[in-house]
Amino acid sequence: MARNRIHDGPGPSQRQLRVGELIRRRLSDVLSRGDIHDPELNRLSITVGEVRVSPDLKVATAYVVPLGGAGQDDMFDLLHRNRAELRRAVSRGLTLKFAPELRFRLDETFDRLDESRRLFAQDSVRRDVEE
Repeated sequence: MARNRIHDGPGPSQRQLRVGELIRRRLSDVLSRGDIHDPELNRLSITVGEVRVSPDLKVATAYVVPLGGAGQDDMFDLLHRNRAELRRAVSRGLTLKFAPELRFRLDETFDRLDESRRLFAQDSVRRDVEE
C-alpha cells in the first residue's frame, strides 16, 4: 500500500495495513457474491483495489472501480445507497471492536499505470532509461 499522501507523517501502521487488507478482501467477497439485497448493485462487477483505514480503525476508505471503467456515477450512487448494509456485511466477517464507516473513492491506479506506460514508450524517455 502506498504511503498516505494527505499527511506528512509516517505511512500507515502494520495494524492499519492488515485491517485494510482484511476489509478489502471481505468487501470484495460481499460484492462478488451479491450478498446485498439490491439487485442493481449485484448486477455490477466492482473491483476493490485498496482499502485505507484511519489510525483509529473507525473509517475505511475503499478505492473501487467498475469493471470496464464505465458507469462510475451509478456505481457510487448504489454503493452510497447501500453503505449501511455493506458496513454490516463487511464487519460480520471481522473481529473488530467497531464496524468501520465505509467511504468509497475512485481507484485511479490503472489510469496512472497507463500514463506511466505511455511515458516510458516515448523515444526520449526510453533513450534516457537505456543509457
